[in-house]
Amino acid sequence: MMKRREFITLIGGAAAVWPLAARAQQPTMPVIGFLRNTSRDDSIELLAAMRQGLKQSGYVEGKNLALEYRFADNQLDRLPVLAADLVRRQVAVIITGGNASSLAAKAATTTIPVIFSTGDDPIEIGLVSNFARPGGNVTGVSWLSTATLVAKRVDLLHQLMPQVVTIAYLWNPNNPILEHELREARTAAEALGLQILVLSVGSERDLEAAFARLAQERAVPLLVGGDSLFNSLRDRVAALAARQALPTMHYMREPVQPKPIA
Repeated sequence: MMKRREFITLIGGAAAVWPLAARAQQPTMPVIGFLRNTSRDDSIELLAAMRQGLKQSGYVEGKNLALEYRFADNQLDRLPVLAADLVRRQVAVIITGGNASSLAAKAATTTIPVIFSTGDDPIEIGLVSNFARPGGNVTGVSWLSTATLVAKRVDLLHQLMPQVVTIAYLWNPNNPILEHELREARTAAEALGLQILVLSVGSERDLEAAFARLAQERAVPLLVGGDSLFNSLRDRVAALAARQALPTMHYMREPVQPKPIA
């Protein structure tokens, strides 16, 4: 997830990347596809920002623009089918939310423009080949906040709690993109003489077991991985961490803010 203002700016400029030929092939009311890893309820802020950005470019849903929404509900294996469905729908552009959805959209089409937002290095995860000239039909923005800054977060936890020797790391094993972030966390921890306790959470039902393991460890701070699943479960993660008075660090501010109401 990205900050609301950045997402508004990104979407406001998205119309500029639609090829003129593609626009000419579209009906009077163009159709934009929106593909996301999580659920609609977990996308309220992004959807509002997207609509605002489009409005700034003169596009209003239901007036001169149609939107097709596809949500994987944190079941990443559904993304290829959902992306293919948008391609069959012949949308003018696909806007994605989450690395897995961006990669699924890229794999589904080489002609429909794909607009991504990511906290990772888009070259490292295979979205583009070059920052200045992305090439192909995929472009977007990166704010380099997940794997790139995970070493900084490990170091900050160490500074805040210099007495601890182990840091717990919450990660989603169903998302292979996070493996790079986990490697970076381990490397940073080893450099500081720390150990990483990896807690695998692939769905909400895994949370209780993960926090039960944490309860057995004494005063181990928790570093939450940069996965959209954990943003979806942020209220549950916060409640479990609070129950144990557990120092917890996230990769963005949203998990410590109340979820917006639809």
